[in-house]
Amino acid sequence: MYELHIANKNYSSWSLRPWVLLRGLGIPFDEKLVPFLGGVGANWDAFRAFSPTGKVPCLRDGDTVVWDSLAIAEYVAEHDPGTWPADAQARAWARCAAAEMHSGFPALRSTCTMNCGVRVRIDAPGEALRKDVARIDELWNEGLARFGGPFLAGKAFTAVDAFYAPVAFRIQSYGLQLGNAAMAYAQRLLDLPAMREWYAAALAETWRDPEHEDEAHRAGAWLQDLRAS
Repeated sequence: MYELHIANKNYSSWSLRPWVLLRGLGIPFDEKLVPFLGGVGANWDAFRAFSPTGKVPCLRDGDTVVWDSLAIAEYVAEHDPGTWPADAQARAWARCAAAEMHSGFPALRSTCTMNCGVRVRIDAPGEALRKDVARIDELWNEGLARFGGPFLAGKAFTAVDAFYAPVAFRIQSYGLQLGNAAMAYAQRLLDLPAMREWYAAALAETWRDPEHEDEAHRAGAWLQDLRAS
């Protein structure tokens, strides 16, 4: 059975991607959660126990170690063809869209750090953030229209949806606004059983990482904190 090493569910968008992919596809795995310790570089020794980069996520399959979220998706795809769409054109599009998420959208990442349990009002979104949100709206609308939905590359939940799952939480936390079709898709992601399971666990966490908390405070005014104290 796979071992998937992750960090806090409230904060770790990178951990969410392979976790929700495996859960959404019904692939069994053993979850290993190690919380962030707080402070730059503080996680290195703890995370190096299971990951050569000292980062999460990391998948271990016997003697095989896969330490990058996109590489994890490709490794899983070698054993489960449902990881990517069966149609060649949809599969190519899905891989491009997942890779764009994997390497892009820096303003969204830096301004709207994932923090599932808070609600924040962004008073003055910068131009870079607006461009990132507009690109996501464009990309989601393209996939939904081209492949017929309800997921980005067709009827089935695949890796490309898993890669954009953290965006759905960011939309919820920061009140980001997209077009009607994209907002409906974000809600569709949030309503997935795997996403509801992750969200409930995130709200139940009592760990607080100062670096992640400060990032969320810099985004704007906090309206709600729904997490367990």
